[in-house]
Amino acid sequence: MSYLVLARKWRPRSFAELVGQEHVVRALANGLDSGRIHHAFLFTGTRGVGKTTVARILAKALNCEIGVSATPCGKCSACVEIDGGRFVDLIEVDAASRTKVEDTRDLLENVQYAPARGRYKVYLIDEVHMLSGHSFNALLKTLEEPPPHVKFLLATTDPQKLPVTVLSRCLQFHLKRLAPGLLVERMRSILEAEGIAGDAAALPLIARAADGSMRDALSLLDQAVVFGGGRVGEADARAMLGTIDRSHVARLVTLLADGDASGIVATVRALDEHAPDYDQVLAELAALVERVALKQVVAEAGVDASWDPALVAGLAGRVAAEDLQLWYQFALQGRRDLGLAPEPRTGFEMTLLRMLAFRPAAGTGATRAGGTTGAGGHAGAAAGPGSGTAAAGAANDGGGGRPPAADLAAPDWRALIEELGLSGAARELAANCLWLGRQGATIRLRLDRRSEALRTPAAEERLAQALGRHCGGDVRLVIEREEGAAEADTPARQRARDSQAQLEAARAALEADPAVRALRERFGASVLADTVKPVR
Repeated sequence: MSYLVLARKWRPRSFAELVGQEHVVRALANGLDSGRIHHAFLFTGTRGVGKTTVARILAKALNCEIGVSATPCGKCSACVEIDGGRFVDLIEVDAASRTKVEDTRDLLENVQYAPARGRYKVYLIDEVHMLSGHSFNALLKTLEEPPPHVKFLLATTDPQKLPVTVLSRCLQFHLKRLAPGLLVERMRSILEAEGIAGDAAALPLIARAADGSMRDALSLLDQAVVFGGGRVGEADARAMLGTIDRSHVARLVTLLADGDASGIVATVRALDEHAPDYDQVLAELAALVERVALKQVVAEAGVDASWDPALVAGLAGRVAAEDLQLWYQFALQGRRDLGLAPEPRTGFEMTLLRMLAFRPAAGTGATRAGGTTGAGGHAGAAAGPGSGTAAAGAANDGGGGRPPAADLAAPDWRALIEELGLSGAARELAANCLWLGRQGATIRLRLDRRSEALRTPAAEERLAQALGRHCGGDVRLVIEREEGAAEADTPARQRARDSQAQLEAARAALEADPAVRALRERFGASVLADTVKPVR
């Protein structure tokens, strides 16, 4: 007996066996069970997601000898013949090879005749978008008012090419691309049923290469079994697919976190010996950066079996969110620029060096080359505001209560924010606070009551770290809520007031400009005030 490929052997034979298309199955099952069965169905979606499979199961549900239902028996002669592709009343047409209008007319000549064996005569037209315009015209009337014993099942990967007159006559179902996790689970169950050994790490590689297609995943799995001599191994799968060992990508991101340019160049040199696809390497790098960024904001969402959890957690604790966002953007841009580079390796190296060269300003809490992180800072850092009373205050401060009035000497908080080198949410949080004072290791701020949304644990932590570096030691940051009707004059309000003053000055200067006045007098021109911007 000839070998049957996995994609055909394990093709779903009932709605219950379909994975990832629950929205389609639910609608079809409800229609079948209630007897509300349309005469024309259109199944769309990318290749290998189950369009033809769903159509065949629907044909089986319509013609099962037990009766029309969402659960055909699979054992009667009609079900068996449909599964075997031998059912006389299921007419399958490949529209890609029968595009002429004569082919369509020949096909429709027998529509009027009753089915020979089954309950319904089912026309399954695959890649229906390949039909010519005249063929669609020949199909329209029959598609709109077919005999009661005829059902049309149309499938296409490109529904945009179908005339709207055809679309309006069909019930449309879009089949989704399958998530890698679903592909992995399906392949794992098939390997177990086939008695084939395999590495757990190999299946995600195949799933990513399949790009949402179950058929492609099973075809690649078949190829991996042959390539590995009856076993699906990770190394064999990488060799077959041409993918690189992810340890190289993990090392590159770790070196980026360390700011180690020489280490990066050495790693790229070693990587180049494997003749990698640098576009794929950048894609893997972006995927790891995305995992780390996700781990920072939603810890459980950052877990991914394809990456070492300890690596992801370690990078999430070391690298600032701003750096991760910048690296991700550079990786995407680098993929677009590879084709313009003198050679792929050069473009790849320059992308990594760009990640090192362009980074958020120091003081955001990220690891810096030759620098330190955390609230400790450098030993020689400048003393923080109020440091003159810090020693005396430290003896009295128990970590709670409002500091004495003598210790509330206010610095130029707006200028201090600039010195801290903050960016993003931490900078906005600081700008919307007022300085209350420092006593020992405790710094107190008061937050504008309209800016509560800016107060997040990550922003507070980065602000505390920046103040610690500035003060030369660990600090305890206490942020109080603003009470009462009076609005504090925070740096953010000062900045808004300055911006408004600059804008008004710019408008006044434009109004007073002799050239503008001449245009007004000669042509009746007017200045659009909203378009005036101050020159900074």
